[in-house]
Amino acid sequence: MSLSAALSTAVSGLTAQSRALSAISENIANSSTTAYKTTDVYFQTLVSGSKGSATSTSAVTAKSSQGMSVQGTISSTSTATNIAIQDAGFFVVTANPNGAASEDMYTRNGSFEKDADGYLVNTEGFYLMGWPTDADGNVLASNTNDLTGLSAINLSSIGGTAKATSTIEMTANVPADAATGASYTTSMQLIDSLGVSHTVGQTWTKTATNTWELTLSDPVLTSDGTTTSGTLTGGPYTVTFNTDGSLGSVTPALDFTVTGFNSGAADSTIALDIGDIGGTDGVTQYASTSSTLGLENVSTEQDGALYGELSGITIDSDGLVTANFDNGISLAIFQIPIATFSNPNGLTLVSGTTYDENTAAGQVHLNLPGEGGAGSLVASALEGSTTDIASEFNKMIIAQQAYSAASQVVSTAGDMFDTLMQAVR
Repeated sequence: MSLSAALSTAVSGLTAQSRALSAISENIANSSTTAYKTTDVYFQTLVSGSKGSATSTSAVTAKSSQGMSVQGTISSTSTATNIAIQDAGFFVVTANPNGAASEDMYTRNGSFEKDADGYLVNTEGFYLMGWPTDADGNVLASNTNDLTGLSAINLSSIGGTAKATSTIEMTANVPADAATGASYTTSMQLIDSLGVSHTVGQTWTKTATNTWELTLSDPVLTSDGTTTSGTLTGGPYTVTFNTDGSLGSVTPALDFTVTGFNSGAADSTIALDIGDIGGTDGVTQYASTSSTLGLENVSTEQDGALYGELSGITIDSDGLVTANFDNGISLAIFQIPIATFSNPNGLTLVSGTTYDENTAAGQVHLNLPGEGGAGSLVASALEGSTTDIASEFNKMIIAQQAYSAASQVVSTAGDMFDTLMQAVR
């Protein structure tokens, strides 16, 4: 090897070790960056000419890669919209919430929070993508195998909600010692599809021993107690009791319909549950405990909900985004998929911890968390950096020593060139 070849080889060593030091510096700087993957530098010998010949030269080159499949430590957070991926996969994100599917990218940085426009955005400014769902969590997209069915998750379009009553459960005691023909009244609440409360009156009339007739009145607005607010169809109902006070029979089936709500709500069909036949879990018939006969221990519970505003968002381990309202109602709104690749190390770095697909990575596959090779989601958590500070300092010492040695070669080659020039003079 000639003197110039030795100098060239030493310079390549300086360049390679400089690249290694740069990667070490990047790793240490990102030791606290969410979902950062450590960059490793690998060295490779380059030889030109026939090995051992007078004209052959050797050099070294450095190549870097990130361990995309290395799992970072997952830590819990207090933010409900933070999510982490355990094992394989990436979140699908975009820089433009209205962009085409071809602009979608991939990251494991799940530090998502709602921005001023209602989108879920991570700390790098990328929008989380998901499939819209119905209220039961069923994905609405016709094709879940490609990116075109995804849209940026936006919470600003979610308004308040209400739930119409479909079932009313009732417990009470009718007086066994009441005279035939005696009547007693009570009432129950129902809520229409717009969240307006209505009151329906009940009249219990004893028609024979162990036999009562139940009639229901048209609903009135609960807010004023007098304005008729709809038309009730159903009944009267014959309710019998057994000799032990338990419920004997109900004829016909105890359900009714309310139409023409003056609130403009949809018509409602409601089932009134007064207990199991042969049981004492609903309405019973025992002697009155009061000198004044009447219905006792009356309690009704209906499954509707008054109008409520959005109070928060939760994301569960299945990737289901749920809107929670202050009236107790929870509705599924989006499903978060996990994207997987046959060679995640082949992804192209875009910025920070965000990557784009290419032929080296293979085709993208979208799966539900925990299915089809995709990892699982951890709610209210973030994945940490894979950087090991102790390991990086060890690599720094090795790189420093190698750099110093290569620089010594350059210095020595320079002295030899000086000696050669002096000989020529």
